Amino acid sequence: MAFSLVEALVALAITAVAGAALLLSLNSNIALTEHTEQHMIAQGMARQLMDEVVGTRYMALNTTPYQTNFTPSSWEAETGTRERFDDIDDYDSWATQPPVDEYGVPLGTENGQEGQRSVLFRVPDDYLDRWQQEISVQYVNPSDLSEGLSGVQTSNYRAVQVRILYNDPERGSIELAKMRRVVPYVPTVVP
Repeated sequence: MAFSLVEALVALAITAVAGAALLLSLNSNIALTEHTEQHMIAQGMARQLMDEVVGTRYMALNTTPYQTNFTPSSWEAETGTRERFDDIDDYDSWATQPPVDEYGVPLGTENGQEGQRSVLFRVPDDYLDRWQQEISVQYVNPSDLSEGLSGVQTSNYRAVQVRILYNDPERGSIELAKMRRVVPYVPTVVP
């Protein structure tokens, strides 16, 4: 039995449609994998940054826990990095793009000791260029810890919020990760 030209064209058309559907499915899966990868990296970045912030003191030495001006001292801000930040309020309104470690070294290139890792173990040079880290700190209502206080209102609780954003040239700023933790002020008793 021989195939006619019409039968061959129909078989070719069916194969082309099936191939297009397969490629569309593959493209969709690749996009989903990239999206998931970005969110996982952003979650890790947010956790690392949150741990850094809440691992510091609640307030600077010799100050009140109810200060309303959240800012690093001139000495802490002198380097332009976070390496001298030693209390939670130093981090308020801090943001950077691309993401960096506390010494100002771009993430994915640092070796954890204020230096750069081998080129073989770095992320591609432009991979994190559009990523941004943001931190905000504010007092919260002791009766409702989800409610931030404004102006000069204070309490014994501060909320630290870390956000990791991706600045897409076509879609604008996309939030990849957001983490919030409330930190209480616990007075120390000196014997």
